[in-house]
Amino acid sequence: MKTRIATVRRHTKETEIELILSLECGEINVDTGIGFFDHMLCALAYHAGFGLVVSAKGDLRVDGHHTVEDVGIVWGQALGRILGDRAGIARFGQARVPMDEALADAALDVSGRPYLRYDVPDAHAQVKIGAYDACLTEEFWRAACQGAGLTLHIAAYGSNAHHIAEAVFKACARALRQAVRMEGAGIPSTKGVL
Repeated sequence: MKTRIATVRRHTKETEIELILSLECGEINVDTGIGFFDHMLCALAYHAGFGLVVSAKGDLRVDGHHTVEDVGIVWGQALGRILGDRAGIARFGQARVPMDEALADAALDVSGRPYLRYDVPDAHAQVKIGAYDACLTEEFWRAACQGAGLTLHIAAYGSNAHHIAEAVFKACARALRQAVRMEGAGIPSTKGVL
C-alpha cells in the first residue's frame, strides 16, 4: 500500500502556509495564529485519525478570513493529492456528534465533485470565539471541499457557538475517517471512475 501523505505549500500576499497531512496517523502540530482554529484543526486530525502539521502566517491584522480559507484550500489540496483516483477507499462517510446542547451531522462523498451544504444556525454567524469568527467554519469547509473534491452536507444546532463549531469539526472528522478507509483496490463507482 502506498504511503498516504502529502505536503502542500501556499504563499500569497495574504498568507504563507506549509501543511503536511497523513492519513495514517502521525504528529499533530498546528500553528495558525488563531487559537480556536488551531484547536479545531487538532480535533479534526485527532478524530479522523490523521497526522497534521500546519504552519500558517496570515494577515491577522485584517482578520482571520484569509488564513482560515487558505488553510482550507491547502488542507483540501493535500487530501486530494493523497486520494488521487480514489481507488480502494470506502468513499462514503457519515457521523453524528453531540457536544453538550449542540449536535452536528456530517455526511460526505469523496466523489471528486466539490459541493458543500451548510445548515448551521445563522444566529452564530458573526459570533467571536476568541479571535475566531464562527462564520469562518463554513469558509474552511467550502475551501476544503473545493480542494479535495468532497461532497459534504453539514447540519447542526445548539446555543453555544464554541460547541456548535467543535461538534461540526468532529463530525466531519469522523465521517472522513470512514470515507478514506482502505477497503479494496478498485474505484468505488459503477462508472469505473470518479
